Amino acid sequence: MEPIGVLPLDKPAGMTSHDCVFRLRRLFQTKKVGHTGTLDPEVTGVLPICLGRATKLARFITDEGKKYVAEVTIGYATTTEDAHGETVQETPVPPDAFTEQQVDEILNQLTGQLEQTPPYYSAVKVNGKKLYEYARKGIEVERPTRIVQIDTLDRTSELTFEDGVCRFQIEIACGKGTYIRTLAVEIGERLGYAAHMSELRRTSSGAMSETEAVTLATLEACETVEERMQYVLPIEQVIQKWPRLTVDAETAARVLNGAKLAGIPVEFERFTVYNEEGIPLAIYRLDSEINMGRVEVMLQID
Repeated sequence: MEPIGVLPLDKPAGMTSHDCVFRLRRLFQTKKVGHTGTLDPEVTGVLPICLGRATKLARFITDEGKKYVAEVTIGYATTTEDAHGETVQETPVPPDAFTEQQVDEILNQLTGQLEQTPPYYSAVKVNGKKLYEYARKGIEVERPTRIVQIDTLDRTSELTFEDGVCRFQIEIACGKGTYIRTLAVEIGERLGYAAHMSELRRTSSGAMSETEAVTLATLEACETVEERMQYVLPIEQVIQKWPRLTVDAETAARVLNGAKLAGIPVEFERFTVYNEEGIPLAIYRLDSEINMGRVEVMLQID
């Protein structure tokens, strides 16, 4: 039987998201494996991996909110905006340069909607190529700005001053597409110094947190695919908190044929349609122009 569900993987440092997919295809003996948005190689933490029919959910899981813990280093900037790039600017920080209160005020200013320009070393595409492809060739291109959502941004450690550098930890809850590296640089700029993100871990993605995430080492220690399946969340569990609409048997039959749905409650923009037995049938999106729901993904049909 083909593995189906979502695996909350605890991605290790040193691997790309695609590396993880490649390894999991072997461990679960299936080619139908997909990740839900890249994590940089040196970033650790929760990376939901979709198996089998659950790959249809990947783009929806990608759209959900994320939480991170990060270390901000004030005092020098790098080409990649993280600890793995070359130093491009140094601004030594004296021990009395700023206070914890001043840092907290800046973090408060950076919550809500924020305009970001993605770093050159990122997977954002410009004219069909990823920015890091241009950066590796030394080609400068205009980077698109985007609006991101920062729900909460809190300092979680004391400020540590040493050898012209200040470090502290932050915790972030944000929407998709947020670059924490760029956020660290912005914090430094507002303090008046060069900065970068020196460490990053994703602690949750949507409803999946690090407490339920499983490591590759744990999966590899299992002897069979059946053993590994104990760590895979069923589709029903992954989508249970998404907006839902329960329909009668006649409408359920129409849903399985991909029919449009009228009379959708206005609070629904995207929702899961269930039959009266509680089985999820499809994911729909409200088309406001015709005030009807259109099917986006069939959940019971491959």
